[in-house]
Amino acid sequence: MPYYIWILANIAFVVMTGLFIWLFQTQASSIVTFGQLLAQISIILFLINVNMYFIFFVIRKTRVRKVKLMLAKLSRKMMKAHIPLALIGSFFILIHGVVMLINVGERIGFGHGKLVSGYLALLLLAVTLYAGNLRHKKASGFRKKFHRIMAFSFTIIFTIHIFFPL
Repeated sequence: MPYYIWILANIAFVVMTGLFIWLFQTQASSIVTFGQLLAQISIILFLINVNMYFIFFVIRKTRVRKVKLMLAKLSRKMMKAHIPLALIGSFFILIHGVVMLINVGERIGFGHGKLVSGYLALLLLAVTLYAGNLRHKKASGFRKKFHRIMAFSFTIIFTIHIFFPL
C-alpha cells in the first residue's frame, strides 16, 4: 500500500512541475518553449532513475515475497535503462541550459537566482555522472554511496531550480 503513495507522489511531482513550467513560466519565444520541453522530458527521465533507489529500498525492507519478486523483475529492466536514460536526460539538460542561457540570460541577468541554481544543478549533474561512471567501472560501497548522495543532491537542487521564480 505505501508504494501507491510513492507512485502518486511521483505523478504529482511531474504534474506540478509541468503546470509550473507551462503555466507560470511561459515564454514568447518558441526556442525557449523548446528548451522548457527538453527540461520537462529530462525531469521525467531523472525521476525514473532516482526512483531506482526507492525500488531497491522496498526490496530490502518488505517482507512480502510477491512484492519483492515483482520489484526485482522491474529493477532488472530498469538497471538496463539506467545509464541510457541518464545520458539522454543529461544531453537534453545541456541543450536546455544553452538555450536558456542564450535566450533568457541576457534578459534576466546571468547572476539571477534561476540561472545560478541552474549552474549548480549542472555542476552536480556532472559530478553525479562522474560518480556513476566510477561505480559502473568498479562497484564499491563508497562509490555506491557517493553516487547516491550526488544524485539526491542534484535532485534537490534541480527541484529548487525548477520552482525558482523568474
